[in-house]
Amino acid sequence: MKELHSLHSLDAIEAFINDHALAFLYVSRESCSVCHAVLPKLRELLEKFPDIRLGHIDAEDVAEVASRFLVFTVPIMMLFVNGKEYVREDRFVQLRQLEDRLTRVYQEYRS
Repeated sequence: MKELHSLHSLDAIEAFINDHALAFLYVSRESCSVCHAVLPKLRELLEKFPDIRLGHIDAEDVAEVASRFLVFTVPIMMLFVNGKEYVREDRFVQLRQLEDRLTRVYQEYRS
C-alpha cells in the first residue's frame, strides 16, 4: 500500500505540496465511515503511480484546512502538480474515474 504521510498543520501541508512535484492530499474526519472505507482503496490505487506522494489530513485536527482549500465535505482528494491543483474529488468518489483522471495527468507529467 502507498505510504501515508500524516500532516498536522497548515504549514506541514504547504511544505508537503511544495516539496513534492506530485502531491496528493486526502482530507477526512475520524467520525466519517466513508472516509475510512475509501482510504485503503485509494492507497491501493495510488500504488500504480509511484511518483505521487500521499498526505493525509484529519479535518478535525487541522481546522484551517477548510478555509485554505475550500473543504466543505469529507472525504476530499486533491492532486497538486508542481504546487497547482489539478484534480479534486469529494464525497462520493468514483475510483475508476479518479484513476482515469490521474492516469492522464500522470502521463502528461512524465512526458
